[in-house]
Amino acid sequence: MPSPRCLSPLLAGALLAGMPLAAAAQQTPPTQRPEVAAAAAKLRQQVIDWRRDFHQHPELSNREERTAAKVAEHLRALGLQPRTGIAHHGVVAIIRGGKPGPRIALRADMDALPVREQTGLPFASQATATFRGETVGVMHACGHDAHTGILLGVADALVAMRERLPGEVMLIFQPAEEGAPADEEGGAALMLKEGLFRDFKPEAVFGLHVFSSVQAGKIAVRGGPLMAASDRFTIKVHGRQTHGSAPWKGVDPIVASADLISTAQTIVSRRTDISRLPAVVTFGAIKGGIRYNIIPDEVEMVGTIRTFDEGMRQDIFADLKNVAEHVASAHGARAEAQVPDQPGNPVTYNDPALTAKMLPSLQATVGAGNVYEPSLQMGAEDFSFYAKQVPAMFFFVGSTAEGTDPATAPSNHSPKFLLDESSLDVGLRALLQVTLDYLGAPRA
Repeated sequence: MPSPRCLSPLLAGALLAGMPLAAAAQQTPPTQRPEVAAAAAKLRQQVIDWRRDFHQHPELSNREERTAAKVAEHLRALGLQPRTGIAHHGVVAIIRGGKPGPRIALRADMDALPVREQTGLPFASQATATFRGETVGVMHACGHDAHTGILLGVADALVAMRERLPGEVMLIFQPAEEGAPADEEGGAALMLKEGLFRDFKPEAVFGLHVFSSVQAGKIAVRGGPLMAASDRFTIKVHGRQTHGSAPWKGVDPIVASADLISTAQTIVSRRTDISRLPAVVTFGAIKGGIRYNIIPDEVEMVGTIRTFDEGMRQDIFADLKNVAEHVASAHGARAEAQVPDQPGNPVTYNDPALTAKMLPSLQATVGAGNVYEPSLQMGAEDFSFYAKQVPAMFFFVGSTAEGTDPATAPSNHSPKFLLDESSLDVGLRALLQVTLDYLGAPRA
């Protein structure tokens, strides 16, 4: 876990917002709103129950039918009128306060991953599904079950105080954050494409993510870039099939692919100026052949590229395509490189002024000493699409239990990813405090 350090981008954001540093330093330590504490105490077990139910019944991206139905059912029980079927299984509802005020949006993602759970929890997932033509386990290995439960809890709390609530709050329960299946659209980009903000344009959007590299009881946030842009690529190497005992009679796409993967590592290590900003090229899967003594016709590889700079991003696209085609050609094979193979996620960017403004709300939740600035994160988030439309703040809620080192804890996406359920309480209180503080802030 990155160690706490000076929140310089946040203080820069404070200057952008017109807040002198001296004034910021002399402010009274923020305290939690009593209505937040009361709501959290009332809803604590309910949020845990929701999270465990979603955890036990995970669904892959663009397949979140049960999850969406449960969410919509509860929102209707609260007296709201949710819109369903947005971007396949997205659910959106608007809470209209009894007083005039600003419009904001809160987002939670709902999809799970093709991971076979190994936590041993009594409510562990036993679900399976088909992914890329294979039967796979399905697990909430990234904490989206927690996010959905937290936002349902925030919805409960806001509805209960609706008459005295200034402004309006859009609740976004989003499918397919992990990426739509091949040949499908999904996620935040599709929700926006289908008009999410057409009739209700918020002036700010907020989101959170439980994070294994942050200790439970702590929150990590930074102004400016937070998470990398992510792009997926597919490379097919076409050879010529032959018997494994006579490789000279064919063209071996496996050997060509091995050379290609090795050479591709020099794109970051030798061709990219990583003294400016970090970048990553990772091969995540390789598939070719079916029998030990047959050299196949084709090998397919898929992977990801992570960047923080658009120029570096485009250069890496070109370099990887060049490496694929020329290395394959040197082996007598042919490469078909789709780099990227579909539109990727942009950088997740926290508006500096908004982040500085809402920092006291996070500090009120867990104490000023437990809110810190993390390093740049190579993980990606399609929350970034909302942040390109309106000012946004996205923050990490610690999910690794006290007594376990976050640096060695199973990471998000691991089959052993283990959420300390105290993070549900922190997430609920933080998101509710941010919402009420923003809506109730004096207007310029």
